Amino acid sequence: MKILLKSVKIIDNSSELNGQTKDILVENGKIQKISDNIETTAEQVISGKNLCVSAGWIDMRVSPKDPGYESKEDLNTLSLAAMAGGFTEIVTLPNTKPVVQTKEAIVYVKNFAQSQLINIYPTGAVTKNCEGKDFTEMLDLHQAGAVAFTDGDHTLWNADILLKTLQYLAPIDALLMNRPEEPSMTIFGQMHEGIESTLLGMKGIPSTAEELMLMRDLKLLEYYLGQNSTPKSNSCLHFSTISTKAGVELIREAKQKGLPVSCDISTHQLAFTDVDLRDFDTNLKVNPPFRSQEDIEALQAGLLDGTIDVLVSDHNPQDEESKNLEFDMADFGVIGLETAFAVSNTYSKLSVEQIITKLTTAPRKLLRLENVSIKEGNEANLSIFDPTIEWVYETKMIQSKSKNSPFIGKTLKGKAKAVINKGKIYINK
Repeated sequence: MKILLKSVKIIDNSSELNGQTKDILVENGKIQKISDNIETTAEQVISGKNLCVSAGWIDMRVSPKDPGYESKEDLNTLSLAAMAGGFTEIVTLPNTKPVVQTKEAIVYVKNFAQSQLINIYPTGAVTKNCEGKDFTEMLDLHQAGAVAFTDGDHTLWNADILLKTLQYLAPIDALLMNRPEEPSMTIFGQMHEGIESTLLGMKGIPSTAEELMLMRDLKLLEYYLGQNSTPKSNSCLHFSTISTKAGVELIREAKQKGLPVSCDISTHQLAFTDVDLRDFDTNLKVNPPFRSQEDIEALQAGLLDGTIDVLVSDHNPQDEESKNLEFDMADFGVIGLETAFAVSNTYSKLSVEQIITKLTTAPRKLLRLENVSIKEGNEANLSIFDPTIEWVYETKMIQSKSKNSPFIGKTLKGKAKAVINKGKIYINK
């Protein structure tokens, strides 16, 4: 199949053509030619004003729900949502039923992905059933194809487990991801702890719960490094979904010390504060919760100075039965794959080039994946998008099986137009 991209601006900081506007010819899954003007017949021609192309985007934090919770999302609808959002690769959390803690569970996901346009990289659970009590067979999971290790939605609350996991993963140079939250401080919590939670009469989730766990994990990392003389050239401990000003500062200080750490934030954290929960809209019930404007500004600053390495969607589908309830009974989570780029482009204060780096080069480096570059002869793994277009996100557009998005009806800037991978193309309508 021949695909021709006409007059697209290349955004790829690993390419000599970065910033240039070119025609790109893709044939049989490879970039055959890049030139100022390509005249040829092609089965698919993509053209338009303000089009950009980058290496395919990768989302480091996606809840697949399949197997076990297919009423919320299955792998087919997950793939559609990813492509509609401009992603060619996603990293899935292990919190399914059963938990991804066996080689068979890894193979289930990888086998599905073989026939899809998108690449799906499953993570393996650190502890059995993500309960934080007993280890899984992490080396076996790594050999089966687990791209990293995490208990996903659950914090590694056991300090000894986290320390030993760092030691176990060192020989295979695998990444450990942890969501920093002191669980004993968040029981029955519904939203950010502050003036708004008091006014609304809801149990709060304090910022301190995140910061305490960050301090603990960073101290354990220093202890581990003191026992291990091998220098780390890449992050070995990644913090997922940072949300507080103090949390950003703790990671900034750790990086200044030279600690091999990294972190991400959910794109939706940039768009809302706890004030927005006054209408008790359960689509705004997320964990970590929407916090203060001061926290948002700290996240924006952390993105700009490189403290925050990666942007993630934290795509977490929830069906009507889980969301159309009283606020304190509803489940946490929003869908985000289809809006992640647009939300970042609208709210982050980053340039388009900086956003693309945090969706491509940075996550691939952390996950020890081969970098994707736009170059003649390379496999075509591409995201095509318009960063200038303004559009309204509507329910009828949603490809995910669940519709739990706080962005429905909101105007966003920037939209994915198409993705190309494995010789296949998906065009966003």
